[in-house]
Amino acid sequence: DANCVRLSSSSVGMSNLSDEILLCILRHVPVCDLLTNVAPVCQRLQTLCRDKSLLAHVCLTEEYTMDDQTVRHTLRQLSNHVQSLSLSGVYWLNSSAVDSVGRCKAVTRLDLSGCRMTASRLSRLVASLPLLRSLAFDVQPGFDAGKLAGEAVDRLSRLAELRQTLLTPSYGVVPCCAQLRKLTLQFDISDVTREGTGVSCHLMVGQSSVPHYERLEEFSARLAPGEVNQTLLLLYLAVFSVHVPERLRVFLVSVPGPNPARWPTAPSLAQSLGLRGDLEALQFPRSWLDSSSLKQALEGTSPKHLSFSRCPSAPSENVFRSLLEGGVRDASRLLSLNLSGINHAPYSEGRGAEDQLLPANMSRLASCCVNLRHLNLMNTHYHHEHAAALPPATPHLCASLAKLRHLRSLTLPACALSDGMQSHLCAAQNSSSLLLRGLKKLPRVGVQNYKVGTETGTQGWSVGDSTLGISHLAAGCLSMEALELIGPGFVSALPRLEPCTRASVEPRGMCAWARGVGDAHLAALGGFRRLRRLTLAGLPGVLRGTGLAHLVTRCKDLQMLSLANIGTLKIMNYNASLLEALRNCSQLRELRLEQPYLNANSSFFDALSCCSRLQRFCLISRNGSFEGAAAESFVERCGRLVMCHMFTGGTLVACRNLQKTLLDRFSSERPGLSAVIYPIQQEDLPSVIRDIPLTLLDGITLFQSHVAQPPHLSPW
Repeated sequence: DANCVRLSSSSVGMSNLSDEILLCILRHVPVCDLLTNVAPVCQRLQTLCRDKSLLAHVCLTEEYTMDDQTVRHTLRQLSNHVQSLSLSGVYWLNSSAVDSVGRCKAVTRLDLSGCRMTASRLSRLVASLPLLRSLAFDVQPGFDAGKLAGEAVDRLSRLAELRQTLLTPSYGVVPCCAQLRKLTLQFDISDVTREGTGVSCHLMVGQSSVPHYERLEEFSARLAPGEVNQTLLLLYLAVFSVHVPERLRVFLVSVPGPNPARWPTAPSLAQSLGLRGDLEALQFPRSWLDSSSLKQALEGTSPKHLSFSRCPSAPSENVFRSLLEGGVRDASRLLSLNLSGINHAPYSEGRGAEDQLLPANMSRLASCCVNLRHLNLMNTHYHHEHAAALPPATPHLCASLAKLRHLRSLTLPACALSDGMQSHLCAAQNSSSLLLRGLKKLPRVGVQNYKVGTETGTQGWSVGDSTLGISHLAAGCLSMEALELIGPGFVSALPRLEPCTRASVEPRGMCAWARGVGDAHLAALGGFRRLRRLTLAGLPGVLRGTGLAHLVTRCKDLQMLSLANIGTLKIMNYNASLLEALRNCSQLRELRLEQPYLNANSSFFDALSCCSRLQRFCLISRNGSFEGAAAESFVERCGRLVMCHMFTGGTLVACRNLQKTLLDRFSSERPGLSAVIYPIQQEDLPSVIRDIPLTLLDGITLFQSHVAQPPHLSPW
């Protein structure tokens, strides 16, 4: 229309945008940049930058370039505005910067997890915050609650929420918090000190500080391995044997290992939780579960979060019965479900068909729990041949899960994606006699390389219908953001649950079905276009990794990638495809690589430098090597990198030299830089890992299944 007014792009600028649009844009600017760099531009931006919608809730957790002076300056400007403040994981700040939090008088929620905190400093901070209702901090060795001032104790008595990370045996400040409604505990205490002496969990008997939890509604406890942690947990739970809070509706306890210490009160607690019918979340360790109490806890309730990790066979039957046969009042309210290791029998006890996930159960589960967002099926088995030819009555697992339209995160056993082992084993068996005669080489069990452009259509691939299940799953679960595919024999060289994991997993390669997952399957995972987090571990059927290179070109929003023990372990056979994939990971922020023979040479670091947004990098290679100059150049080119952890087969001298070089050269411009370079064979490696900030260990350094759970529901 000739009467239409056409505006050139040059005639519209920031000044033409409304305040509402500018506020939406400014929400994506880090608060320190907002106050330091944006606000001084003009009077209008200065006014907008101080809008309460931008400054009421401030998180400085990933502001790795902030030094102490910047933090003090930022907190000074926030003092009259901020209501919720998080310094979680800001481990590099000194005490004076943390003390600046006391200026923010309007704070009601404060997270200091990972910050160095003594009882005296905590006392001063809490006493200066009259409106504080939620607190998170670390209880470190030497913490003495007796040093808390009277005013601080009075403030703590009004807290409604508390999260404590216990690094030493202590009640922390729990005895002071008489009005708690939500208590979250993380136990991360080593059984031995650095000097090699045992840690005593004996708490002073005269501490009339045994918590009573009168008003408690939510209780969560997450344990690292160790007997001290389990003993301390039972002390915290002792009061439940006398009195169960009337309002308790969330009870989550995560204890690693196959045989956690028993708690005799667990059955009666489960029964109490089910009486009122308002249970919202439940997680019990393996040894606490029995069929009758579990049935009583679930019957007539409508929970949102359930975890039955490593649940034995008998109780697991009640899990499915309650979910599928009307025991739970409304299964459609369930948002997250952890069935990791359900029915799992340790390898020493043998394995039968009853240890596998049943197709009928999983199909009905998907039909009942239609709003499920997080599902963890790690350490399970699912064997289903000829997925494409199955009758409708017994659909493949992937076809069942495709019904979960809201699913956002999923952990699967590798064998669930395989169409069977017979086709692979038959070829091997038919060739075995020829091999003995020296006439023919035995073909490797697995699948052939995936080659781009060989698709037979949108629903299948040139290798047949072996990836049809993945295609169905990707077509149905359009909101999938996090995916883990883990082989049944995988054990990390640095597991989060050492040594518990090694005691419960089966030897590598015991599940022949998992060996059928190869390059074509990895390529098919590219159908999850919104994928942001991907973990692939223990996949011996991958040959050259060509499917990985194809995958990253389709999943353009990938931000976290973890690859461990892909293909054969004695040869790094997917190196070329890995380098090609890294060159296309433009949005990658976290990378974890674990492979016994990975050579981190100049070509590797050149490809890795293409990940310009990379913040965290961890390399674990027991027999691998690295080039120091190439690693230094990589850290220089990736200006956002703040974590560089490499555990390889290099010498101690070479590792220490590189670590010192990185810290000396880059720490001034990156105050939060964590550089740990160490030979993996060294006997003192556990003590080195212990010095790494906990927030980084729980990130990508130590391996754990972590994506298929909401933040408050532990995957262990």
